[in-house]
Amino acid sequence: MSDEDLFAQEMSGVTPLKVEARHLKRDQSLSDEQKKIRQAVASEEETADLNALSTDHLELVDPLAYLEFKKPGIQHGVLKNLRLGKYEIEAKLDLHNRTVEEARRDVFEFIEDCQRYGLRTVIIAHGKGQRSEPKALLKSHVYRWLPQLPQVMAFYSAQPKHGGVGATYVMLRKSDEKKLENKERHERRR
Repeated sequence: MSDEDLFAQEMSGVTPLKVEARHLKRDQSLSDEQKKIRQAVASEEETADLNALSTDHLELVDPLAYLEFKKPGIQHGVLKNLRLGKYEIEAKLDLHNRTVEEARRDVFEFIEDCQRYGLRTVIIAHGKGQRSEPKALLKSHVYRWLPQLPQVMAFYSAQPKHGGVGATYVMLRKSDEKKLENKERHERRR
């Protein structure tokens, strides 16, 4: 006897249920809290899509190495003042005890937020990574990620009072609002 025959034999006395057509109407009115949650999730998904910071093909830097980068056009004196910690630090991101993926997301969002609020000089504390395996993993990733971000004009390892080679000063480009303010201020002088 086949499985189908056994099934038919077992079901011989069973009568099917009547199926009534049902129209399920979903309540379309969302509470304000639900709307905010949906917007936040959508915003996170958009941010994740924009985050092109790479995590592959990484060259590890020495845990005690100084990090330095500047885009063309940055004046020597500006980089020197950044290196010496002479600019006011307007925000800080601490990456200690973060995974690479968490740090990747945090760096991207931090730089985006700083740009949005018109901040120019910030610091990222990534640690030296002397006790991690592989050594200086987060520091190496930060060194690779920062030049990939168009907002980053220059960076340099921090002064000892701000974390030394375990942290990096980052100079961001001026926001459009700050550029406009500068332009208006200079036009008034004429």
